[in-house]
Amino acid sequence: MAGIKTFSFPVRIYFEDTDSGGVVYHANYLKFMERARTEWLRSVGINQHLLKHHDHIMFVVHRIDIQYKLPARFNDDLIVKSELKDIGSSKIEFRQMIYRDNEMLIDASVDIACIDSEKFKPVRIPSTVKEIMESL
Repeated sequence: MAGIKTFSFPVRIYFEDTDSGGVVYHANYLKFMERARTEWLRSVGINQHLLKHHDHIMFVVHRIDIQYKLPARFNDDLIVKSELKDIGSSKIEFRQMIYRDNEMLIDASVDIACIDSEKFKPVRIPSTVKEIMESL
């Protein structure tokens, strides 16, 4: 398994991603960042489906601090970079940035909580998952 502390995920902007002004609707950037985090987990061998159904845990967004710097437009090719910043007992901190070429469009800090999938209460990140993340 390849260690990836910073992960890049490509996104193309479709007409459906834009608002009436022809720029990406602000909430869609959150979707792009979610996809990038999911693909990062998949790339390091962490299966969220199995975690939910076998271990009864889920990773959910707890906090986002986002700065919109420049707009993306229809047909832009973007790169969402996800950087693992810190892993606690029940929280993972990411920095996520969205670029068009070398221009940063979005800069965000995202805290992900590990919760029990049935009780929706915080729980510890499983040791196997934490070990994978800490080894990156």
